[in-house]
Amino acid sequence: MSQVMGDTDYGLVGTAYSHGRRTDPRIAALVHEALGNARTVVNVGAGAGSYEPLDRHVLPVEPSAAMRAQRPARLAPAIDGVAEHLPFDDDSVDAAMAMVTVHQWPDVVAGLREMRRVARGPVVVLTFDGDELSRLWLRDYAPELRGEEAARYPAIDTVTSTLGPGTQVRPVPIPIDCVDGFTEAYYARPESFLDPAVRRAQSAWTFLEPGVEERVIDRLAADLASGAWDERYGYLRTQPEFRGAARLIVSP
Repeated sequence: MSQVMGDTDYGLVGTAYSHGRRTDPRIAALVHEALGNARTVVNVGAGAGSYEPLDRHVLPVEPSAAMRAQRPARLAPAIDGVAEHLPFDDDSVDAAMAMVTVHQWPDVVAGLREMRRVARGPVVVLTFDGDELSRLWLRDYAPELRGEEAARYPAIDTVTSTLGPGTQVRPVPIPIDCVDGFTEAYYARPESFLDPAVRRAQSAWTFLEPGVEERVIDRLAADLASGAWDERYGYLRTQPEFRGAARLIVSP
């Protein structure tokens, strides 16, 4: 049975997420450093558990049954709950984290305020800057995709102003062999987008009008076959990292 949470039907895409959206250790190192010495951490919109530290006590909160069911046994079971109403007392945990999830929340400001309320220490948010999504070459093939994504992500200023004074915005460099399958992860591996399983792990594709995805993929496949993609973007195949729209927002 399908289950819609936020603007995504996780009954349809949840399995793809659990297989394609894995923790990249280099991004995880940035997240875990930002958590400081916190021993208890609420993970809001926890999904299948990407980026949860294994050496701390994590309290995952996830509204989608499809995603909760896919959490590996080594991780704590997730609490059925939403960001806007966290089931914890004020200042009851050391830190709170939200990994590529704030764009799914019906009320982003309320959810961020809840994170700030329950955490006596850092609040760490991994998200994307909608104004910077055009840095990825995919925009030239799928401008509609960039438009859909940009409209979904909350403005960075909204996040920082809600979390309060001292909040920092840190660019997240994407490694060339990133294993977390969001769109920028494949900046140097364009053939990956030809795989339907890769696209199903990226929810933005599901918002395109009928026929657009097929047109985009057909054009990309043709350019890869002819060498046109490499003529324009081939330098990316050996570029060690990509600085695009990924941002780590840290409130002390």
